[in-house]
Parts: sequence; structure tokens; C-alpha cells
Amino acid sequence: MTEVTREAISSGLRELGLMPGARVLVHSSLSSFGHVVGGADAVIDALLDAVGPEGTVMVPTLTATAAHSPESPPEFDPESTPCWTGTIPETFRQRETAVRSLHPTHSVAAIGADAEELTAQHHLSLTPCDEDSPYGKLASDDNGFILLLGVKHQSNTTFHHIEEIAGVDYHMQHGLTAAKITARGETMTLHYLLHQWGTPRRFDVMAPIFTERGIQRTAQIGESTVHLVNARQMVETTLRCLRANSRLLCK
Repeated sequence: MTEVTREAISSGLRELGLMPGARVLVHSSLSSFGHVVGGADAVIDALLDAVGPEGTVMVPTLTATAAHSPESPPEFDPESTPCWTGTIPETFRQRETAVRSLHPTHSVAAIGADAEELTAQHHLSLTPCDEDSPYGKLASDDNGFILLLGVKHQSNTTFHHIEEIAGVDYHMQHGLTAAKITARGETMTLHYLLHQWGTPRRFDVMAPIFTERGIQRTAQIGESTVHLVNARQMVETTLRCLRANSRLLCK
């Protein structure tokens, strides 16, 4: 098994084009690297090294389940509710410097210069990944990137942001759900449209287009295949395609 260090990951990310000052949303598989010296914390430190103190790293700390509905509403506490998106995000969100957004199903955690700005007011988003969510904010300028560490676009939550903008008919539940959010000892109940589970996706259908148009760059770090995607260009390109064919991303 390949042994990978923090320094090797950071160097590989810089070579791929993740530069100081970048804002990046990271989807990840720790095991994809081989053996990482220092585990998840080493990967997190490498990401922070790559973007520098002026940059920001975000990870998805999702808690949504197929059971959530108006009859079975989510309850969320940013400090205690674990995510199901992997070892790296679960380790990341528990760092003292991490700021976690307050959305009850599609929260993110962020560390860095723009952490507060990117995560702020997510609990006010009617849909999980709307234009005012961290996913939408990331795609608002050319300094936002999506990084896939050993995973494919099937893990890329920003596709849901695109589906929400396009208003596809298979993506959202129709009724509002009253979710409970507890933060700093206070509980509030807010109403949301939740994701509708059950429609299989094929997000990787867009990968060749991203590569052809220079939106996506790919490299190998250890045993992991790593993709760096410009968030704004990804959203703009996919949105045009999805508006032409509303079932493009469905299997």
C-alpha cells in the first residue's frame, strides 16, 4: 500500500492548481490515498496548507436521510449531529476552528478566511442548496473550486444546487417540513423543502465535458485520483445542458 504524507498531498494539490486564497469544497475518500501518515488530520492540514491562511476549505457534513419528510422531520445540532459523508468531514467538523452551517440536512463545515461568510444564514435557505447556500456562494466567483479526492461526481453535492436552480421536477418534496435546529442551547423550528429521494443520478455524465472545456483538471496523489473543478464554470455549463434536457442527470 502506498504511503502518503501531508506534504505530498499539499504539493500535489498545488501542482493541480489549488492555490493560496482559493475557496474549495472537498468531497473525499480517505482510503483512496492508500496509507496516509497522520490519517484524516493530515489530509485536512494539507488542504489548509494548499489554500493558505487567506483561503477557505469547506466539507459537506450532510445529515439528510431518505426517511426525512413532513411526517418525520429532521432534528439538527451542529455540535453533536454527526455527518455521514466520511472520515475526513467528520474529523474536520470537530476541529475548534471549524464553522458549521445550520441547515438541518445539507450543512457544510468550513475553516479559513471566508468560513463565516460562506456558512452564514444557511438555515434560511428554503431548499438545501439554493443560491444563498454555501454551495451557491462558492459558485458565485471564479475563485471557488470543487475538489474530488478519490471520489467521482456522484458525490458532488453542487449538482443538487444546479437541479434546484433549474427547477427539475424530480428533486424536491412538495410539502414543507418543520425541522428543529438546536444551536448554542436554543432551539428553533423552521420550514423547508427537502430533497426527494429515489431518483438515481448519473452526475458523471458531465465529466468528459468538464475536461474537454478545461473546467476540470485531474491528477494522481498516492493511489487517489483527484479532480479539481471550477465551481462557477461547472454550474454554468451543467445548467445550460440541464435546461435543454431536464432528465440529463437521471439514470
